[in-house]
Amino acid sequence: MQKNLYRRQLPTDFVLKENGLHPVIQQILATRAINPETQLEHTLKYLLPYHQLKGIQTAVDLLVTALQQQQRILIVADYDADGATSCSLAVKALRLMGAKQVDYLVPNREKHGYGLTPEIVELASPYQAELLITVDNGISSVAGVAEAKARGIKVLITDHHLPPPQLPIADAIVNPNQVGDSFPSKNLAGVGVIFYVMLALRAGLRTHGWFTQQGIVDPNLAELLDLVALGTVADVVKLDYNNRILVAQGLARIRANNCSAGVRALIKVAQREQGELVASDLGFALGPRLNAAGRMDDMSYGIACLLSENDTEAWERAQELDILNQERRAVEAEMHQEALAQLATMPLQTDDNLPVGLCLFDENWHQGVIGILASRIKDRLHRPVIVFTVSQHDEIKGSARSVAGVHIRDILESIATQHPHLLSRFGGHAMAAGLSLARQDYEKFCQLFDTAVRQQLSPENIQGKIYTDGELNPSDFNLPFAEQLRYLLPWGQEVPEPMFEGVFEIMDKRVLKNSHLKMVVRPLPAGLPVDAIAFNMAETPLSTNTPIVKIAYRLDVNFHRGIKSLQLMVEHLEELSH
Repeated sequence: MQKNLYRRQLPTDFVLKENGLHPVIQQILATRAINPETQLEHTLKYLLPYHQLKGIQTAVDLLVTALQQQQRILIVADYDADGATSCSLAVKALRLMGAKQVDYLVPNREKHGYGLTPEIVELASPYQAELLITVDNGISSVAGVAEAKARGIKVLITDHHLPPPQLPIADAIVNPNQVGDSFPSKNLAGVGVIFYVMLALRAGLRTHGWFTQQGIVDPNLAELLDLVALGTVADVVKLDYNNRILVAQGLARIRANNCSAGVRALIKVAQREQGELVASDLGFALGPRLNAAGRMDDMSYGIACLLSENDTEAWERAQELDILNQERRAVEAEMHQEALAQLATMPLQTDDNLPVGLCLFDENWHQGVIGILASRIKDRLHRPVIVFTVSQHDEIKGSARSVAGVHIRDILESIATQHPHLLSRFGGHAMAAGLSLARQDYEKFCQLFDTAVRQQLSPENIQGKIYTDGELNPSDFNLPFAEQLRYLLPWGQEVPEPMFEGVFEIMDKRVLKNSHLKMVVRPLPAGLPVDAIAFNMAETPLSTNTPIVKIAYRLDVNFHRGIKSLQLMVEHLEELSH
């Protein structure tokens, strides 16, 4: 589908200031509502305190008692990267603080489904847990918590997903999105929530004199910020100022090699430069390899990598994850082709006439990959997409991905409210959600979903759009400026990396790996040649001579054999008529 370029609009009261920042950077920050005077400092002293989190003191009391009595603690994690980092952080922090009996359990995506279910409580029996701690799940686990309580097990829920009307009867719940919570940032990932709980626990243990009594060194929890950064970026939560501090601090520690052996091994297997790592590397290189464990097999592989105590063990674990990720890519590629074929056979449908809220279903699709497929089709067609496959018996499971302007979890809640028996379960965020329903109700749901989405998103608003920060002057095409942009702040969800547009002459071009277009381009009218690469654009029709093109691009730094160079990462390319 053709994409259109739109320039980001500056606030009407924007004025360039003499503050030492490049004018382009001032404009970029203004369009992202970032105050350069107060929100470019990413030190921990500006991190929001934990005290406003509802239920935090109850959680601390529960945990202090568990440590004092050396209760058996079992962490119940989710099977994605946020869940894996949350689990690893909880295990490491509790052990640092003197807990001697800490284990973890991760549901299998296909066998057990999501969250703390009664089946998971049954699986927890051999651990003889006295305290269950959920990380990145649990806020919807009414039946599972009830089962645990019936067995005399205490439950602490730490989660960040939007809560249902009925909350589980847990001993403590910490979730910034629960009703009555005054914590200013509602965008913490699951790993951010458990990090805050551990900060509060450390403070509580200090007041009890615990570390002195036990002869334990007061733990530096900043050592765990590499996990917080990885889980936060991988879960694609909004990078508000508080999350940017967490991510920036984690990245700084990783670059300085003050990180876990597991994270170091993931960077190595992904062939990234550790000393130059940025948020996009966490999201597009490390996160997918970690997620592959939960998608293709068992997230315990990912958690084991993050908990590795030495580089040798971590490297072996990371290689396992890399193999799983290769398998995931192969399965995803096959499913993607099948989805495109399915789209092509939709009766009397074109891209313009497809449902605005689109559902796809194939009983043979892999449960662990339907979320990625939904994201791919969403990116291709610029509309909310839910991809379904069979989960068990006559039930189907869907994974949803949304676009700006459509809160996908709220859409599902509205459908569930109007049709109480249609969805057997659902949950998630604004941009991603999961659900289950009876197979026989699939067609009915498809119609309801499309209707609900159309009420929020008109057909005119589903055209492909690329927002740019305007054009650069020829003098801005230099390595120092590209590096300044790269490390200015952690770019990510709702703080998009700077994108520019301009007219260029292609001076040289060649195809790499039958897919990518490697070029040397010259900014017009009077710029100097610069390298550029356009991934998956080898088939873009271009004149055989030296075409004049309009491109949208990111100013990037290329690392090759220890040498840095300027490179444009092309996101959009169209030839202009002479």
